Amino acid sequence: MSNGGRTFFGHPWALATLFGTEMWERFSWYGLRAILATFMVASPANQGLGMTEETAQAVVGVYGALIYLVALPGGWIADRILGPRRSVFWGGFVIMCGHISMAIPVQGPIFVWLGLLLIIAGTGLLKPNISVMVGKLYPDDADARRDAGFSLFYLGINLGAFFAPIVVGWLAAGDRWHLGFSAAAVGMALGLAQYAWGGRRSLRGVGERPGMPLSPAELRRFGLMTCAAVAVAAVALGAWAATGTFTLSRFTLVVTIVILAVPVVYFGYIMLGSHDLTEDERSRMKAYIWLFIAAAIFWMIYDLAPSKLLFFAQNNTDLSLFGVPIQAATTQSFNPLFIMIFVPVFAALWVKLGNRVSTPQKFAFALVMVGLSFVIMALAASLAQSGRVSVWWLVLVYLVQVFGELSLSPVGLSVTTKLAPQAFKGQMLGVWFIAVSVGDAVGGQTGRLGNVMSEPAYYLLLAALAIVAGLALFMFTRKLRALMAEHHVPAMPPIR
Repeated sequence: MSNGGRTFFGHPWALATLFGTEMWERFSWYGLRAILATFMVASPANQGLGMTEETAQAVVGVYGALIYLVALPGGWIADRILGPRRSVFWGGFVIMCGHISMAIPVQGPIFVWLGLLLIIAGTGLLKPNISVMVGKLYPDDADARRDAGFSLFYLGINLGAFFAPIVVGWLAAGDRWHLGFSAAAVGMALGLAQYAWGGRRSLRGVGERPGMPLSPAELRRFGLMTCAAVAVAAVALGAWAATGTFTLSRFTLVVTIVILAVPVVYFGYIMLGSHDLTEDERSRMKAYIWLFIAAAIFWMIYDLAPSKLLFFAQNNTDLSLFGVPIQAATTQSFNPLFIMIFVPVFAALWVKLGNRVSTPQKFAFALVMVGLSFVIMALAASLAQSGRVSVWWLVLVYLVQVFGELSLSPVGLSVTTKLAPQAFKGQMLGVWFIAVSVGDAVGGQTGRLGNVMSEPAYYLLLAALAIVAGLALFMFTRKLRALMAEHHVPAMPPIR
């Protein structure tokens, strides 16, 4: 599809619209993420919320977990009610409203919680459906061009992720938190404007209608059920608050338990229900459950970047690169920078190695890498007990972690699609994001370990968990490959 012969690096011009929209949406997401935890622990005198680092880590973990969990209902709403195109627009609008809410410079957390809730809901609508629209730009038989288009699209993700912490962190310096939140709101507004203006012609006909729209009766039933669920949740929270036992820390723990229950129930439903699964399908699902657990462990550590590692940057490092002062938030730009540098390297590596390296081995390598990154963190934390250390320690940590991410994230969706039973092909695409959700939620709760162990011991414990899990995967690779009946999976850039 093109607009009067106009192309975007040889691709349909509509890709430029989606590229820019996603870049600005990721700018807003990663910009907020880069300052959220430090804003929460800043004292009210410094315009913050005055939380403990443990509570802030738990909140950021649950926030990230819900962002990925709501991709499932967001995809369903697009398929049955709005269609992908309108879902992306209204998702972006709700995200923008969320950032505006957080940017309101008033004392108290009410607009912060409202803003986070809106961002979660809006991202659930936008994030899964904008990727669907990229796929719809190409004919069904144009796999190579579609893969190349997605590679460009993912470049937009990482460009937004790279610049956001630098810009937002600089604006938020000196306790100007709401100015930083405003920058995130402006970023989403720019993305929304580009989507509405550019999509008027280039996206005509793409994702305009839901694939399987609800009937009027089904739509009314859905509205009633949604209202009832919101009312029940509000009454339950009100009753809990009335008992005097409600705390933010306990609330994040309850949400984490609910998130953990989701994959348990879902996999139980698949494996124990009567869905006419073949023996091969059951075998592949058994293998996938182990890969799912491995991925959740990986994300549990990897996604501590915007909380635990951000606190370390702020409290324990000399924030200077090549003699130039930087903000703690700027350290969040190291990851997307390394991803952009090493994606082509790893893509070429996996093609060269071919079938000699299996998916379980890639997952195992990723776990070992993320574990080694926390061994480095343990050493840095030990040295920091005597004074601030160089920020180059964090540069090394993020470099090692990216080696792990590029071994696990690119094949996650591919292996999910490959191992899914025929009856669950569509649904299983969202399961990969549940692994991220579980990892983020549990990672947020690990901050509680700081009450019973030292900082170096904390990093070593999580490092040991990841490395042991990675070595176990290496040991059982042959058995997992037999369960999977594995063939080569092409490397693709990570979807984040």
